[in-house]
Amino acid sequence: MSLDKILSIGGKPGLYKLLTQTRAGFVAESLLDGKKITVGLRSNVSVLSEIAIYTLEEELPLREVFQKIQVKEKGGETAISHKSEKIKLEEYFFEVLPNYDEDRVYASDIKKVIQWYNLLQKNGITDFSEDQEDSSSEEE
Repeated sequence: MSLDKILSIGGKPGLYKLLTQTRAGFVAESLLDGKKITVGLRSNVSVLSEIAIYTLEEELPLREVFQKIQVKEKGGETAISHKSEKIKLEEYFFEVLPNYDEDRVYASDIKKVIQWYNLLQKNGITDFSEDQEDSSSEEE
């Protein structure tokens, strides 16, 4: 499953998998507990594939940050908890992404990235490469 189908919903903990669209919004399934919820169009929803992290040069897509964490952790969960102290979170993130913009990336953002990465790992969503759908449809 690609990050195009994984959502962060404002005011709700964890991540959600997009199941289907409805006239009034969509149905999503929690990656935390597997419960299905309906989400209205007015909800604040972010698709993980559209999120980027500020670096000193550019904005780096979240999937690339996840890939860097995956390399550092050799495919496993992070060695640090998202509940760790602010300074430990920043030190860890600096190891993963040495050029991240410390003025625009807050400790709360780092917590989310680590929490999301671990949640995706637990759910077996570990392929953070770009979608191959576009290139395969061009070949046909």
